[in-house]
Amino acid sequence: MAVEVDIEYQGNLRCQATHGPSRSTLVTDAPTDNHGKGETFAPTDLVATALGSCLLTIMGIVAERDGIDMSGATAHVVKEMAPKPTRRIGKLTVKITLPKERSLSEKDKAKLERAAAQCPVHASLHPDIELAVSFE
Repeated sequence: MAVEVDIEYQGNLRCQATHGPSRSTLVTDAPTDNHGKGETFAPTDLVATALGSCLLTIMGIVAERDGIDMSGATAHVVKEMAPKPTRRIGKLTVKITLPKERSLSEKDKAKLERAAAQCPVHASLHPDIELAVSFE
């Protein structure tokens, strides 16, 4: 299934993207360390956001299928840029936290961790990006 996204450059290193199916919009800005104002997500921030959101979503699909309540689970993503040889994402560190009050069994925790390993964003990232995903 193809999804279309239209992006318009608005000047001053700012773009507005429109999601074709929903017509939802978002704005990106260059970060302050790369000539921008840093007033909203930078394009590389969206990659970090996509990874964390995808991990939780894939886990959520399995949780809903198997009757596991993981509501309130969070992902904290730290994006580190690598300046050389070209500016790029160098490392993404993700900490997935499952709510303590859910008292998930070890079997369910393992099932959710296996599900996260199937994240298509994770599978799409370049192998030179260092990835560290942990679960609490």
